[in-house]
Amino acid sequence: MQLQRLLSYTRKAVDEYQMIGEGDHVAVGISGGKDSLTLLYALQGLQRFYPKSFQLSAVTVDLGFEGFNLSPVQKLCQELKVPYHVVKSDIYHILFDVRKEPSPCSLCAKMRKGALNDAVKKLGCNKVAYAHHKDDIIETMLLSLIFEGRFYSFSPKTYLDRMDLTVIRPLMFVDEMEICGFRNKYNLPVVKSKCPVDGYTKRQYAKELLKQLNTEHPGARERMFHAIQSGNLKGWPEKWSGRHS
Repeated sequence: MQLQRLLSYTRKAVDEYQMIGEGDHVAVGISGGKDSLTLLYALQGLQRFYPKSFQLSAVTVDLGFEGFNLSPVQKLCQELKVPYHVVKSDIYHILFDVRKEPSPCSLCAKMRKGALNDAVKKLGCNKVAYAHHKDDIIETMLLSLIFEGRFYSFSPKTYLDRMDLTVIRPLMFVDEMEICGFRNKYNLPVVKSKCPVDGYTKRQYAKELLKQLNTEHPGARERMFHAIQSGNLKGWPEKWSGRHS
């Protein structure tokens, strides 16, 4: 995927769901994976020509895994001229040494988001961008149907009233396959996860299920995404039909 195509998808999401306004300070949550680094490129590129002026910062919550080297990410942020902040935490120690969690993913995500949101507020940001893409949205819907018995997926834009912070997901129209192509084309400095349960999660199950469903029923993936967008899901904002001047 070319950068121009990525920027087109990003602009579409930002415009349709009014994700960014004049004077916003947007923090990009950086895990070190391909998705968050692609999001960094997308928003830094959008910042150059978007009619509404906004600031960017990049933030990583260091979970405390031994050997987790963020220097390649730091170098990329310097090249893109985006301020980069690393927040140290004891999340790994708490989950695996203290609590010895057999299924740590849900609690880890909650703690990581809490640490990230606290950090971006201290930086003066009013919005935080998560790198969830189209496949993430569909997989979340499948997980919700299978394990919770409800039709749900996370919203493109969510206001957290307790934090006075808005979460945005500018990659919502981007396929994971295209992100893989973007990573390869632009040699993104991906930092591999050190998590011992990486790849053995319900999320991975949903990913494989979605792939199987789309192989057996071509187009099923896009139809599911359309159903989510048009399903009047709780928390989803209406699309904006106007155009920026």
